[in-house]
Amino acid sequence: MAGESFVRFFRNSLRRRSSRRADESRDAHPTESKPDIGERPGERSSFPSSAGHLFFEYLVVVSLKKNAKGDYEPKITYQFPKRENLMRGQREEEERLLQAIPLFCFPDGNEWAPLTEFNSETFSFVLTNVDGSRKIGYCRRLLPSGRGARLPEVYCIVSCLGCFGLFSKILDEVEKRRQISTAVIYPFMQGLRESPFPAPGKTVTIKSFIPDSGTEHIELTRPLDSHLEHVEFQALFQCLSPEKILQIFASAVLERRIVFLAEELSSLSKCIHAAAALLYPFTWAHTYIPVVPEQLLSTVCCPTPFMVGIQKRYLDEVQEQPMEEVLLVDLCKGNFLKLVGDEEEILPAKLQSEMLSSLPTMNNNVQTSEELNTRVSDAFVQFFVKTIGHYPAHIKWGKNGQGSFQERSFCKALTSKTSRKFLKKFVKTQMFSLFIQEAERNKKSVEGYFQKRLNEYEEQKKQRRLS
Repeated sequence: MAGESFVRFFRNSLRRRSSRRADESRDAHPTESKPDIGERPGERSSFPSSAGHLFFEYLVVVSLKKNAKGDYEPKITYQFPKRENLMRGQREEEERLLQAIPLFCFPDGNEWAPLTEFNSETFSFVLTNVDGSRKIGYCRRLLPSGRGARLPEVYCIVSCLGCFGLFSKILDEVEKRRQISTAVIYPFMQGLRESPFPAPGKTVTIKSFIPDSGTEHIELTRPLDSHLEHVEFQALFQCLSPEKILQIFASAVLERRIVFLAEELSSLSKCIHAAAALLYPFTWAHTYIPVVPEQLLSTVCCPTPFMVGIQKRYLDEVQEQPMEEVLLVDLCKGNFLKLVGDEEEILPAKLQSEMLSSLPTMNNNVQTSEELNTRVSDAFVQFFVKTIGHYPAHIKWGKNGQGSFQERSFCKALTSKTSRKFLKKFVKTQMFSLFIQEAERNKKSVEGYFQKRLNEYEEQKKQRRLS
């Protein structure tokens, strides 16, 4: 079975990835690897984000088909484009990708029946290669137009680019065309594939013909602030209080195991993306699965750090898994089902109070999701500015232009005892190690968003000293 072979591959890749990261943490040297396209020094991202990339690699349609046992099984029934003349390694990678996609498009098992009504839903998943690179699947699950009971199908756009809002709009266009005819979808997707991914703040216009409507011009605009383009913090704040979000953040910065539970796929994927985005300018470097398929439930509870989303119907199975140091988050009820116990003590108390006072609640008059995104991001970015923002002063540069991070003096530089205590733990994480490796390679900082906020903070301190 294709699904079973993928489960075996997935389990083995987890083992290889965890072993590889252990080796990297012991032996990593700043000159051993190069940053991905679109990364800024000191601001590592798992998703290439520079302009000029193709919008997507594949559009696939996943439908439910009965297998020999009489159960419905998700199968890819259409793939665009079909790639030919692939080298052996490329072909094997494509086969693994295409085996995985159906499981993630229908992660909620095979208990389906034809339906007459179904509210379409949008969600996403992330597939991580052994080398750490990631591909995102943007999904729209819908009920095809027609008469009588029908089975839902999923249109999944696979891309290496992270921009949830933009791809949601593309899926709106796909769904609109699907209600007319599948034949109308593919010219639109071909036009999209031939268009370059826009730079932050820029717009690309796609021309698309629709019967009885004529030629439409669809404008797709990329957010100006690119570090917020794959996140909607509103979903997280609708489910959890600021205090609980801070405890999730505290667990994430120490790279613990975090499981999110929700009924709806859209809530799971939005909330886990939001939780990971709180770590900016750092990147979660471990197992990361926004929606875990039923067949993979037993594979995610590995001894390494993970951040995963699981549908609440599988709660009993999750609780049967042997998990230590895990934070189990119930997004439906807005509480924790399991804690380590020290989550409220991880972050420095003063900084924790400052963050709580600056974080919005859903009762505040926050007008737009963009405004909420900015306010939330600023609170967490400011936390990192105050705790690790002095890192450039503790990189010693050699004559060959190679930097060497001075960890001991870096930790001692903070005057607050609680901040030093936090920092001594945080510098041992994989995400901090990757961040510093990038910084050691580049003496001249690129003016990314984090660097901009860092410069503003240093200027404010300078002005206070002078006044």
